Amino acid sequence: MSFPGKITIFGGGTWATALAKIMLNHEKHINWYMRRPEQIEDFKKTGHNPSYLSNVEFNLDRITFYSDITQAVEDSDTIVLAVPSPFLKSHLEKLNTSLANKFIISAIKGIVPPENLLVTDYLEQYYNVSPQNMAIVGGPCHAEEIALERLTYPTIACADIQKANAIAQVFNNRFVRASVSNDVAGIELAAVLKNVYAIASGICHGLKYGDNFQAVLVSNAISEMERFVDIVSPIERRIQDSAYLGDLLVTCYSSFSRNRTFGAMIGKGYSVKAAQVEMEMIAEGYYGTKCVREINEKYNVDIPVADMVYRILYENSPAHLEVKTLREQILK
Repeated sequence: MSFPGKITIFGGGTWATALAKIMLNHEKHINWYMRRPEQIEDFKKTGHNPSYLSNVEFNLDRITFYSDITQAVEDSDTIVLAVPSPFLKSHLEKLNTSLANKFIISAIKGIVPPENLLVTDYLEQYYNVSPQNMAIVGGPCHAEEIALERLTYPTIACADIQKANAIAQVFNNRFVRASVSNDVAGIELAAVLKNVYAIASGICHGLKYGDNFQAVLVSNAISEMERFVDIVSPIERRIQDSAYLGDLLVTCYSSFSRNRTFGAMIGKGYSVKAAQVEMEMIAEGYYGTKCVREINEKYNVDIPVADMVYRILYENSPAHLEVKTLREQILK
């Protein structure tokens, strides 16, 4: 069977559902692993995901569902990871087979705590997956817009550019235009940081700062991102490319951004716990904020916007005072 072979999606949420829609535009059949058997049963009864993007209808004859992660891996050649980063470890701990001979596509825009490892680094160190057998999905690609078949421009990054091109062909259809890159670490780091900055953007929105201020905030955030990514992963890149800047912009401004929504709740006075309960979905940036802070203990990059978000979320510092300090001393 030619690359990428039989594909399986890992995850039962919004992003996994959008990825399944994309894959089925190219593939005749996919496998799909969901942790909860009752979600699979409800899916089979209704023809759509009962909890997420329920407007997207699926031909069930083209999907084999699994609640057994080991069987799903054994029956597949390429694994698409679309679970929240804090839960990746708990999923993989149930696995009783090797990933070393599989091709892994990480669509996880987060970092693995508490090791503070990028997903690709985690898979290489703990599951012996070669960098040549891993790709990531970056760039501006909200699941809700994919469900609506609005034009979407992801970036597929892999150390093996030929494999990146092959995966891009799987993604491409009349509403998805995938580009390729070999900057795996840089795009992964940017994906973590843009969630943190989207929380900052949401906090400022919740505090009723206007569009003019938001523009200055995001301009400073992209400079921060460039400093951090270039020091942690020093290769030549254009931070203005959509895999970096585009993903930052859509996550900071879109009404579909759960990180921005989470931040807006904090800005309006919600506690972190209350905002998490009301959201009902994971805001990756909450976890990414702590991971970035801890990673930066080694590099000491100047990242005042990310540091502000950390103090608000983890040290209970008042949001209005933190933003006041930021705008008076740092933003320009």
